[in-house]
Amino acid sequence: MPVTSVEKDLDQLTFTIIADFTVPVRRLWDAYTDPRSIERFWGPPTYPATFLRHDAAPGGRSLYRMTGPEGDEHYGYWEWLAVSPFDSFEVSDGFADATGAANTELPTVHMTYVFEGTDDGSRLITTSRFDSLEQLEQLLDMGMLDGVNQAMSQIDDVLADLASFAAGRAADAQVLSDTQVRVARVIRGSITDVWRAHNDAELMKRWLLGPDGWTMPVCELAVNVGDRYRSVWQPAEGGEGFGFTGELLESEEPHRAVTTESMIGLDAPATLNELTLTPVEGGTLLSIVITYANVEQRDMILGTGMTDGMETSYARLERVLQKEAVPLL
Repeated sequence: MPVTSVEKDLDQLTFTIIADFTVPVRRLWDAYTDPRSIERFWGPPTYPATFLRHDAAPGGRSLYRMTGPEGDEHYGYWEWLAVSPFDSFEVSDGFADATGAANTELPTVHMTYVFEGTDDGSRLITTSRFDSLEQLEQLLDMGMLDGVNQAMSQIDDVLADLASFAAGRAADAQVLSDTQVRVARVIRGSITDVWRAHNDAELMKRWLLGPDGWTMPVCELAVNVGDRYRSVWQPAEGGEGFGFTGELLESEEPHRAVTTESMIGLDAPATLNELTLTPVEGGTLLSIVITYANVEQRDMILGTGMTDGMETSYARLERVLQKEAVPLL
């Protein structure tokens, strides 16, 4: 078990947990910033977590759901206050409802995570700060410390398996709920490279093609929030094509972009696509959370081979970036 000490300071309204690991700092850092990894240990074994959003950047937000043995669901969130890559990050940690709105009836905790190298590997120092002694005692009475200990007891297995998320692993789709799917892949390239690859029309026409044999003659970008985009694909040898259009709802370069997406000419509800880019060992973790109108739409789109087409495009993107060595600022 990695926890080596727990210290309470009632005068400073803090408690600090120190945990030691036999892996490098970078692997430990990635375990916390990769949503596929943190959700494998963040919740106690009987209340596993699913991260519906995880923006490891200042101003970002995370939203997670813990599901109990009886199917009961409990939501929490992080507001990312500061990030010093591979050294530390600070978040406000609070309770939420199913929509992600903060539950103001329960305490919010200011948490600082400090990552240090040691002779044997790495150390994580987690300090929780409370606004009052009553808040501290309330959360301790709710079993917060026991929950943290149970969660931390799972992290060694996750760290040992973290290599499975290395660059080169194919894109995979994880069903998060009846209406949400997360597609994730590590792209061998910097976060700046990958961001520009999604915001440079000429570059997009070279990689965002899905299976071989298609072209992208139309790529009209949404530059500012509120703008609309339009993309059209056609078979290289001629024939009927297809296209998508939508609106840019959020943009936080180079970490996050949120768009709607509708197939041109099809009378169907738009999806909501949340793109998050996170630097990880081996490149940039690209994560897209797609929200559908219902489970039928989710299953229909997944059944089209969407994930395979995305993987082909991402593999092509890596080749384009490596071949061109695009000088991105």
